[in-house]
Amino acid sequence: MSNSDRVVLALGGAGTVGSGIVKALLDKGLKVAVISRDSSRLERLQSFVSPNTKDNLTTIVGNVGSEEGAEEAKQALLKAVGKVTDIVSSLGFSWWQGGPPHTQSVKDLHWVIETLLFSTFVSWKAFFPLVRDDSNCTYTFITGGAGDKLLMPGTGFLTVGSASTLAFCQVLREEYPEVPCKLNQVKIDAGVATPERMTPGYLNHLDLGEAVATLVERRNTSHTVFTVNCPADLKTVLLERNL
Repeated sequence: MSNSDRVVLALGGAGTVGSGIVKALLDKGLKVAVISRDSSRLERLQSFVSPNTKDNLTTIVGNVGSEEGAEEAKQALLKAVGKVTDIVSSLGFSWWQGGPPHTQSVKDLHWVIETLLFSTFVSWKAFFPLVRDDSNCTYTFITGGAGDKLLMPGTGFLTVGSASTLAFCQVLREEYPEVPCKLNQVKIDAGVATPERMTPGYLNHLDLGEAVATLVERRNTSHTVFTVNCPADLKTVLLERNL
């Protein structure tokens, strides 16, 4: 299957991490579809990608955070693009710094779990059947490293939510050991920013996007966790390891 025949669903594709991935996939000649609740973010994404690839980008306004919304979005997606061959989910990569646990409410905790875990699960349940049984297809999770440690004071609920997402990805690898679809995870143990917001140690979302797009394009690993701790890892961990 050539790149021009592949259609990638980028869940979270209008965010900082996702937009870099979307741009890189389009630049490699793949078609990409992005679903977002926010039409203005979709418009910004269309302005962000390379002008000569815009015709290969499909944007759909929808909510993949609920089972009903995800099913509606799936039907709209299939009507628009016909098929999906690859899925990249960056829904499990987010930021939260609301304060120490004793200052928070159950509502705050629920928001974090809903944002990081529930949306990742609901969208996986809805869209995984589209690629599950084909060895030419891929499903790649992009997650943060906050689940392993407290990043800084006030981010405790982020650790809880991220740990839940990491555990969910582990469950999928172990519950579906022989699924034909290439099932992988990129665990980012660093901040990610656009070029104008870069600080030392952060990953440029364009460089991350290029690395993830290469992983998706090659389709030669499965049930693997790629851990990225610094910019140099994008080459050594993702690109070289995946040759």
